[in-house]
Amino acid sequence: MDAQPDREFAHRPVMADEIVALFAPVPAGWLIDATLGGAGHATLLLDAHPHLKVLGLDQDPDALVVAQSRLERFGDRARTARTRFDSLASVVAQTIPDDEPVVGTLFDLGVSSPQLDRAERGFSYRLDAPLDMRMNPAQALSATTVVNEYDEAALTKVLRDNGDERFAGRIAKAIIAQRPVTTTGELAEIVRNAIPAPARRRGGHPAKRTFQAIRIEVNDELGVLPVALEAALDALCIGGRIAVLSYHSGEDRIVKQILRTAETGGCTCPTNFPCVCGAIQRVRLLSRGGRTPGAAELVVNPRAESARLRSAECISLLPGRSR
Repeated sequence: MDAQPDREFAHRPVMADEIVALFAPVPAGWLIDATLGGAGHATLLLDAHPHLKVLGLDQDPDALVVAQSRLERFGDRARTARTRFDSLASVVAQTIPDDEPVVGTLFDLGVSSPQLDRAERGFSYRLDAPLDMRMNPAQALSATTVVNEYDEAALTKVLRDNGDERFAGRIAKAIIAQRPVTTTGELAEIVRNAIPAPARRRGGHPAKRTFQAIRIEVNDELGVLPVALEAALDALCIGGRIAVLSYHSGEDRIVKQILRTAETGGCTCPTNFPCVCGAIQRVRLLSRGGRTPGAAELVVNPRAESARLRSAECISLLPGRSR
C-alpha cells in the first residue's frame, strides 16, 4: 500500500471523546461504522472497548485500503465491506451471525479531510482539478454532469435545497452562461463572481455552499440517509445505541425526524393523554437537541465547527424482527 494515503487519513475524528463515551455502556457485540473512512472512530472504539467488534462500511476505495491496514491489528474483531451505507441491512445479514447482536451504529456524515485535500478527487473549491466529487469513483454521475447538464431550475433547486444558498438562482444562471465548466477552479471563480461583493466578504469562502450542494447531489446523500438510518435502528438490539454526526441542516433535519419518530413510535394520540394508537417507542434520546464540539476541539480542527451529534438508545424491538 502507498504510504501517502495513510498519512493523509491520519487525523483525529470529530467529537472522538464523545463518541467513545457514548458506546461505553452498550452490551458486548458488533458496532456498525457506516462511514468508516480511515477508521479513526473505529480504532478508538476498539482500543477503548474490548467488548466491541466493528463492521466498517465505506464506498471510497482509498479510505478502505487505509482502514483495512489500520484495523488489521484487531484481528477478527474488525471487518470491512466496500459499499454505500444504504446497503447496511443486507451487509449485516450477510456478515454478522444471527446469534451475535448489533449493539451500536455510527454515522459520520462529513467528507473527510483527505477527500477534500486531494485535488484529484475534485471536492475542493481551494484546489484546481477536474470536477468530480464522487465518493465512489465507479459511479456514473459526477459533478461534471450536474454542473454542465442540469437545467437552470434543477441546478437552482440543488443549490438551494442542498446548500442553503441564498443566491442559488444567480449562481445557476452564471454557471449556465459559462458552460462548459471543467475544473473546480473555474467553478469556484464563477460562483465568487455571481455573489454580490458584500456577501462575499462574510461566512467563509463564497463557493463553500455551492460545492457542498453539488457533492450532496452527486452522491445522493440526502436520498440514501433515511434508508440507512432506518436500517441502523432496525439492526440494534435492546440496549444498543445509534450516534450520528451531521454537518448540514438538511442532514440534521432528517436525523432529528427519524430519531423523533423512533422515540414516539409515530404516536398520533393527543399530548398528555395515554397512547391508544398502538405506537411502539423504540428508542430513548440520549440528549435533547444536538451536541456540538467543544472550543478546544475547534482550535485544532476548525472543520468540525458545523458538526452536530444526535444519539439514542434502543429500548424495544419492532414485532417480527428476524435478528
